[in-house]
Amino acid sequence: MLITGDRLLDTPVLGLQTGSELARTKHAIIDPANLKVHAYELQGPLLSTQPSLLRIADVREISDIGLIVDSSDEFVGIDDVIKLGELYNLHFVLVGMPVIDVKGHKLGKVNGYTVNTTDFLVYQLSIKRPLLKSLNDTELLIHRSQITEINNDAIIVQSEAEIPEPIIQSVRSSYVNPFRSKPASEHSSTATSD
Repeated sequence: MLITGDRLLDTPVLGLQTGSELARTKHAIIDPANLKVHAYELQGPLLSTQPSLLRIADVREISDIGLIVDSSDEFVGIDDVIKLGELYNLHFVLVGMPVIDVKGHKLGKVNGYTVNTTDFLVYQLSIKRPLLKSLNDTELLIHRSQITEINNDAIIVQSEAEIPEPIIQSVRSSYVNPFRSKPASEHSSTATSD
């Protein structure tokens, strides 16, 4: 199921054992290499370690009331899982990143994204256009297949497709308009044969 990324922010994390709210999600820990959400940083008064992370693999279910886990034992620190610690220390924040095309034209900034809840890959980026370009398009959607590179400064996407040459021009000349007058060479040949 595809959902917007902000729907999973400030979401309650509920424990099956107690049935109560254990914490709330603060922000997503996203791997910039493949745009996959690996964990969520948590906030709340019941957390024993700061920062506390909830791995996606430890989420039992995503429901309308929040993320459901077995217990607070599922929460980990940044030193408990090496990969999560590395991703956390990158401080990669997807929302707000500039987006440019391969030709260097600025397209805007990321103001949201869509996540698939089966594999937690970011499938689409929602781009807020700059002021002058927003007169025509206020928002731009970029699919993950259009992304060519993500670096420290920007997300680089493929350029807009070039508009193909219309085929109508070549076809138009092959049709004969019966209402047009015949060329002068045809008029002279018909006049001499009479």
